[in-house]
Amino acid sequence: MKVCYLLAMTVALSLSTTALAARKPPTLFKEGNCSNCHDLSQETVGPTLIQIADKYRDDKEAQVKLEKKVRNGGAGSWGVMPMPGTRQSISDEDIKILVVWILEQKAKPKTDEKSDAKTDKKAK
Repeated sequence: MKVCYLLAMTVALSLSTTALAARKPPTLFKEGNCSNCHDLSQETVGPTLIQIADKYRDDKEAQVKLEKKVRNGGAGSWGVMPMPGTRQSISDEDIKILVVWILEQKAKPKTDEKSDAKTDKKAK
């Protein structure tokens, strides 16, 4: 009997680990076909994730607005190209995770090229 419980627990843990791995935002981004039109920092058909995060950074209602936009699609925020809604197989919880991740995106700071140059010049 203990072996059955141990086996059942092992299977349950394996399945929950797989489910959690699939819920990582980059995976959800690809599974939801978001990467067909969006990229982290390079403009494609739609705005970059960094542009989206920057636009909504100070908007306290951004999370709710973007969850609705991702679920239902829409047009007008970034031009005339409409964004399609997300498949019904993507859960509302997964959309929530994805939108949180998108809103966390920030541009990487640019390094100062002059500070990388050597300053070993001899004073005369």
